This record gives sequence, C-alpha cells and structure tokens, in this order.
Amino acid sequence: MHFFYKRLPTILWVFSIVFFSSVLNAQTTIKSKLTGNVNPFIGSAKHGHVFVGANVPHGAVQLGPSQIMQTWDKFNGWDWCSGYNYDSPEILGFTHTHLSGTGIGDLNDILLLPANGKTQIVRAKFNDMESGYGSFFSKQKEVAKPGYYEVYLDKYKVKAQLTATERVGFHQYTYEKKDNAHLLVDLGFGMGWDEPVETYFKQINATTFEGYRFSKGWAVDQRIYFAIQLSVPVTKAELYNVSALQQGTQATGKEIKAALFFDAEKNAQLKVKVAISPVSASNALLNLKTELPGWDFNAAVQQADAKWEKALSSVRIEASPIQKTKFYTALYHTMIAPSLFNDVNGDYRGADKKVYKNATFNNYTTFSLWDTYRGLNPLMTILQPERVNDIVNTMLAIYQQQGKLPVWHLHGNETNCMIGYPAVPVIVDAYLKGFRNYDIELAYKAIRQSAMQDTNGIQYIQKLKFIPADGEEESVAKAMEYAISDASIAQMAKALGKKDDFKYFTDRSKLYQQYFDKSTGHFRGRMADDSWRTPFNPYNAVHRQNDYCEGNAWQYTWLVPQDVKGLINCFGGTQPFLTKLDSLFTISSKLDAETSPDISGLIGQYAHGNEPNHHIPYLYSMAGQPWKTAEIIRQIDQQFYTDKPDGLCGNDDAGEMSAWYVFSALGFYPVHPTSGEYVFGSPLIDQATIKLPGNKTFRITVMGNSKDNPYIRKIELNHKPYTKSFVTHHTIVAGGEMKIYMGNKPLAY
Repeated sequence: MHFFYKRLPTILWVFSIVFFSSVLNAQTTIKSKLTGNVNPFIGSAKHGHVFVGANVPHGAVQLGPSQIMQTWDKFNGWDWCSGYNYDSPEILGFTHTHLSGTGIGDLNDILLLPANGKTQIVRAKFNDMESGYGSFFSKQKEVAKPGYYEVYLDKYKVKAQLTATERVGFHQYTYEKKDNAHLLVDLGFGMGWDEPVETYFKQINATTFEGYRFSKGWAVDQRIYFAIQLSVPVTKAELYNVSALQQGTQATGKEIKAALFFDAEKNAQLKVKVAISPVSASNALLNLKTELPGWDFNAAVQQADAKWEKALSSVRIEASPIQKTKFYTALYHTMIAPSLFNDVNGDYRGADKKVYKNATFNNYTTFSLWDTYRGLNPLMTILQPERVNDIVNTMLAIYQQQGKLPVWHLHGNETNCMIGYPAVPVIVDAYLKGFRNYDIELAYKAIRQSAMQDTNGIQYIQKLKFIPADGEEESVAKAMEYAISDASIAQMAKALGKKDDFKYFTDRSKLYQQYFDKSTGHFRGRMADDSWRTPFNPYNAVHRQNDYCEGNAWQYTWLVPQDVKGLINCFGGTQPFLTKLDSLFTISSKLDAETSPDISGLIGQYAHGNEPNHHIPYLYSMAGQPWKTAEIIRQIDQQFYTDKPDGLCGNDDAGEMSAWYVFSALGFYPVHPTSGEYVFGSPLIDQATIKLPGNKTFRITVMGNSKDNPYIRKIELNHKPYTKSFVTHHTIVAGGEMKIYMGNKPLAY
C-alpha cells in the first residue's frame, strides 16, 4: 500500500497523457473527416433553393423537412421550391423526395409527422401552428450533416432524427409529450405545383403498411410506391380521405391520410423505416429489407456518413477553413442529383410508364440538363466516372421510350423545361472521354434525332436558316443553344467517320453568326423579312417574352463557347472583343421590365446566378488576358459564394452553381463542355489530390496562393514547364502532378 501511494503521481501522469492523447486523436479524426467540412444550410436561404435533410450520394430518397408553400405568389413563395427555406420557423412534416436548387417546386412525397395531443389531419395555416398539424422549431435545435438531420418540434415536444440509405428513409422520434401519441402520414401533401391524383394506404399488420401516391405537377404523371415499418406496434390506425374518416384497414382516395397510434408510455422512442419504389409496394418492401434490415439508427447514420466520406474523398484539398467549407459543401451539392430511379433488383418505370425489370444499369432521374451540361456533367467524368455510363444508358432508354432524349426529366416524366437539346453535349462528352459501355450507334442516332425535330425553331435550323423572332419565342437563346449542341454532334460524327454529318453539323454550329448585329455589338432577334426586331433594348430581361431565355442581350452575347475564335471575329478582332467584354462587367446592373428572378449575382450585366453566364469570365483567358479572368474569379468567390445560409447568389439548379465553384476552386473550368479542355482561371485552394481509377492521382499544388496573389505566373506539369492556357481531360485522368505558381502581378503580354 505504501508503495502504491508513492507511485500514484506517476500513474496519474501516465494516465493523463494517454487520456488526453486519445481525446486529441479523436478530435483530429473528427476534424479531418471531409464530411465535417460540409454545411448543408449553405444555399438554403434566399435564392439557393438547396435540399436540407438526410440522403446519400445520388440516392432516390431525400428525407427532410417540408414547410408551408402554396404557389409562386402566395405565402412563402418561390424561395421555398425545395420545400425548405432557412428563414422559415415552421415544419409541417418530413417528406421523402425533394428537389435541390430548382426553380419549380415539386415532389415532397409521403409526409410523416410525429404528433400527440389533439389529432389534427389538416395542415396548419400560415404562421398559425395551432390551426392544424405542424410545429414551430428553433434554429438552435436544428442540425444538418451529410446523411443526417435533427430538429426539435416545439409543439409536440418531439426530437426528430433522420437518416437514409439509397431507397429508404429512417426516422427516429423521441417523444417527451406522450398523450395521444401518434404518427401522421399524409399522402395528399404537396408544395403547390404538385397535386395528388390518387393515393392508397393499407395496413398489413401492426407494424407494416404500404401504399402509393400518384400526382400531377411539374412531373405530370408521377407514381411513387412505399412500404412503412414501425419499431413498435400500433394500438389503433385511423384512415381519412381529406378529412373524412374511412372504415377498414385500407383506403383509396385523392388525399388519404393515416393516424397511427402507439403506446408512448411504454415506448417513448418510435423508429420508422420508409422505403420508396417507382414500380410497386412489394418492390419498396424489398428495398427496405435489402438496404435496412435492422433497427440500429446510429449504425445507419454512420453508414450514411461513410458513403458521403467516400464520395467527397474523390478530391482532397488543403485550404483555409472557410474555403474548405465552401468547397466541400459545393461538392456535396453536386452529388444530390441525378438521383436513382430504380429498385435494388434493377426494376424501374420508364418514360412510357412501362415497368422494365432487371435492368443492367442504374436508372437515374432529375436531369436539369440545360444547367448541368455546362459544368456538373463534365465534373462527374472526373470525380464520379463510375456513374457516367449509367447516366448515358438512362438517357438512351428515355430516348427509346419517349421518342427523344431527355430535356428536363423528372420521375419518369418529361417536363420539357428550358430550351435546346442539352442531353446531346452530355452524351458526346462521355463518348469523347472514352466512356463506351452503351450502344454507340444508338447514342449517335439519338443525338442526331434531337437536332432533326420539327419543333421549337429546329425546323429552320435544319435548312441552315435563322429562326425568325416573329415565328418563335426566345429565338436567339434557342439558336445559340442549338449551335453549341450541333458543334458537339459534329465532333462525334467526326470521331465515327461520318464525314457528311461532320460538315453539316459544323455548318449548323456557325449559324449563331446570323444573329450578330455589328452596329450594337449584340446578338439580337431577326424577323422573317430579315430585318432586326425593333425597338432593341439590350437591358430588356422580360421573362420568356423576348428573344432570350432568362437573360438579355448583354448576357447572351457571349454564349458561343464552341467557337470563341468565331465570336472574336464577329467583333472584328481581339481588341474590340475585349473592350466589349470589359463593358459587360462595368456597365450598369440595371434590368429593364419585369425580370426573371434567375438573373441574379450581377457584376455589371454579368449574371452569375444563371448558368449561361458561367463560362464568360474564362473568355478573357482564351483571348489572351488571363489576369482579368483571375480577378473576376476571385471577386465571384468572395461576393457570391459564402459560408452563410444565403451563400449562393442564385438557384443551385441541381448542383450546377456548385459545380462551377468546385471546378473554379481547382483552378480551371470547361468553357466548351465537349472539348475536353479546362481553361485556367485562378485556383482558390492550396493543394488538391484528385483520386482516379486504377489507383492513380492527379495532384495540384498551388505555390504562393493568397488573397494578394491571384495571378497564375507559371505552371509545371510533371516537373516540366507547361505553357498552355488549358489542361485536357486526358492529361488529368492519366495522373500526375501539376504545380501552379501564383503572384501579385500578372504576367506581361
């Protein structure tokens, strides 16, 4: 005993070292996890429209809170398109599908709400949570991480925790208030654009339920099936249609709801698993049993986190804490859509509403292609190559089922939203980069057919004529988009040895020149009699009522990424081109007439909040003034991407706004999406290691990077001088090392 007391200080000292070392190591592990750099709330306020909730990369389930929204101009309005906005203090319930960053609200299917007290089956009115179901909540009790969401519902005194697998939402509700405890299921719930057509709910036994929700909205014929399992048996189940009580254990109607009662005194914690399927309730149950057979909620959270960690580790960066947060949050947002649209057995519902069984590829949906063909899809060819062939196969299946490639496809429906045939650059880019696990001849047939339709002004383009402004709305915007895709078709035709098509589509890709008015220095509408549309106002940005789409003449004057040399020639040479480009960023930011809310993030007339503008800063580099590209990239980084809830200046548009940031932070951007070239700008990180197939890496080291050193002074590739203004895709995926040296003064030219 005497010996022990003499040794006690030493033992405590050793124990303290071991203990604090363990704590330090644990903190280091937590801090070093890439998921710890993600803040899902960024972009959830104002115009970002991002999804907030629990999901896994590209999962079919996006499980998260839904708030009050009716239509564009009622109640909360447009900035609640995802179903959630950071500024709202209420939650009506938790739904299993959400859109992220879009400009139209849809989905928010299968609402669940843990409730107690008086049974309420009609949603609460705006700003009055006592008038119906729903609850206020405090931001101090709200948590969002990749794969996990938590909130405390004040009205019900319930702690709600959510996580997910690819096709299953996992809820854990802890009830403090236990009287009349129940789980509300509302199949009629929608976000204003979406209206239920037919819903069905059936009790299988005391813990298992199934059904479907058919609705009409942006997706005009959406069908979603579900299976629900509870961790404790229900003591009673009440079914309603709208507000009328139904008899029996199953019910069909326009707005079926269920109140599932349980004994919270015995079981204060209720766990719920909800699986979805585009095919059937039995497939939904198969998804549930396959992906989430157990009830260990914490283990499911860890599995979701691990999936996000693996996805985010496709690129590891070194940067300041704020840059890391912005970068990995942006990368996270690029991995929400496209989303899976099949079951674990490969079954999916096609665009023709037929069920296709045992597909050999993963079927996807949520294709915001007018946005994502520019940056997100090219980014996937680097960071998520394992998904590219499946996406192309999905597009080809859609082509066979609906007679054309997808434009804006959502849950088996073609919304035809936006302009152009934007699936074309995605397929061509994949082909030219070596992705070939699909029917190549079918792919070419599909992209060619897109360009040979007799609608939307394409009938004029086929004859190598301009689209008359008095015969087609948004004529200039459509023509510019067609020219980009036609240049892509020409590239694939050349690669396949189709010489006649190569010449024909090359000629078509030059038709943009017919809209250039040298007297104004803008692209503008031409009438059928060959006169210019008058009066002409380059600031006019009336939504869908002029010659442009979500933009004006100032913004569309630069939409020629496929032929920058040709665009420069339109202005009469490099210097007048640069003078006009300077004006874009320095002229007044005024917009005439009622404008589209997408025209945001203005620097002069440059609108970073809308995707057709995203390549424009990089045109300086292509015209010999890369320092101006660098200056604008740094300004955009500081002004339009922050680590706050309003940290996006416009709709994320299914991840495209975020894809621009990921590319630009790495130091380059795909100006022409199918060229395989990424134009240098101004890297925002200190180091990046891109993980590539075959255990290869491409490492970027930025020397001397700082706020005061925005200019690229020198580049070395694999220890040799590199003098090109771009880096190719094949250079990156071959692996290697690039060093970029920064300075506070641009190179002299």
